[in-house]
Amino acid sequence: MSKPKPERGEPRVIIVGGGFGGVACAQALDKHDIPALLVDRNDYHQFQPMLYQLATAQVGATDIAFPLRGIFHPDGNVTVKTAMVASIDPATRSCTTTDGVTYSGEVLVVAAGATANFFGVTGAAEHAFPLYSVDDANALRSRVLGALDAVDADPEHLAQGGFSFVVVGGGATGVETAGALSEFLRDVAPHFYPKAPLDQAVVTLVEHGPGVLNGFSERARDYARDKLVELGVTLRFGVAVEEVRKDAVVLGDGSSITTRTVIWAAGEQPASIVADAGLPLGRGGRVDVAPDLTVAGFEGVYAVGDAANIVGKDGAILPQLGSVAQQSGKCAGENIVAAFGDKETKPFHYRDKGIMAMIGRDAAVAELGPKRHEVDGVVAFGSWLGVHAMLLSSLKQKVGAFIDWGWDYFSTRRPEYLADRPGAYAIDWGDDSTAGRPSAGEPSEEIAG
Repeated sequence: MSKPKPERGEPRVIIVGGGFGGVACAQALDKHDIPALLVDRNDYHQFQPMLYQLATAQVGATDIAFPLRGIFHPDGNVTVKTAMVASIDPATRSCTTTDGVTYSGEVLVVAAGATANFFGVTGAAEHAFPLYSVDDANALRSRVLGALDAVDADPEHLAQGGFSFVVVGGGATGVETAGALSEFLRDVAPHFYPKAPLDQAVVTLVEHGPGVLNGFSERARDYARDKLVELGVTLRFGVAVEEVRKDAVVLGDGSSITTRTVIWAAGEQPASIVADAGLPLGRGGRVDVAPDLTVAGFEGVYAVGDAANIVGKDGAILPQLGSVAQQSGKCAGENIVAAFGDKETKPFHYRDKGIMAMIGRDAAVAELGPKRHEVDGVVAFGSWLGVHAMLLSSLKQKVGAFIDWGWDYFSTRRPEYLADRPGAYAIDWGDDSTAGRPSAGEPSEEIAG
């Protein structure tokens, strides 16, 4: 006769967000038998560093989305609620969902993550594709496959921007997406669209600054730029995006690029519920936190990950990285356990694993550790895979990641990832603008791939 399942206690901690920070915090609490409630709009934890690979058909959704209820033991202390959070109230340490349900506890952890920042660019929110969720990645993949289908059926769509793809932003997400998309169009798509004019497909990366990967060393930036050019990516530096239309991107130098697919990788901001919560906000609209990740003036409130401004040992705000989110979530969980036990909380100390970006097959850059030891090529690819696999929440996921990701990345035949919903994110081929007709203006720096 099986033993009855133990009754869960009322949650003492409410965690808003099931990303790296929220999951790590919940795991730390679960380990110490602290009842917690984790609320997220999705019933899965998404592996955000690989969203661009889902968007470019390198992996499938199940490779990067893991059920939240599968991460935590069913007899454990963490309860998962799938709901959209409409607001958080730090004074009462509670959150309220869009269906009117309020959850409250002794402690509130804000781990709501980030969303795209369009910086007020006209038409960007309506016509560009961000990459901050599995839904975003699926939408972009649908658009890319839709463009392939359309031009394959009617080559006249080529002149309407069907095979023109514009990536806005030269940070890690922009570089990785531009490289992966170019490889997909060059190496994978021809297997399935043998008669489509894929030799005329163009991927353009637009960056307001002087080059890609700001924050990396000059050597790493040069390496990334050269690799993108080798992949055929056209680089436009020193020019801003002024407007995104359904059929074009208008640039600050007066020119425009005819396109039906604009990928927005130009910046992020915290989720809107963070801005509306009345918490002390600082740089980037994120919550300013104390060294132990608590929020001044709000007892029992913590903020972690992309929702928080976390100061490193050098006094600078730490970047919005998965490793920062995960480590800060774990630290917050341990500090909550300490506070419940009337013990001192500890300041957060980030273990810097470095910064890295994947550019293409066998091409990556990495600056490892706090001293930023530089590697590139195959060694950097292995480092990228290892560091990101360590962010996964179970040994089974880690082992599977090394096998599946490596195989998927090096394969040029991925028919299982080309399945799509007919009509999803269909392209409106009506032409109602002067897209594609460059107007007068100073040309930006352009490096043709």
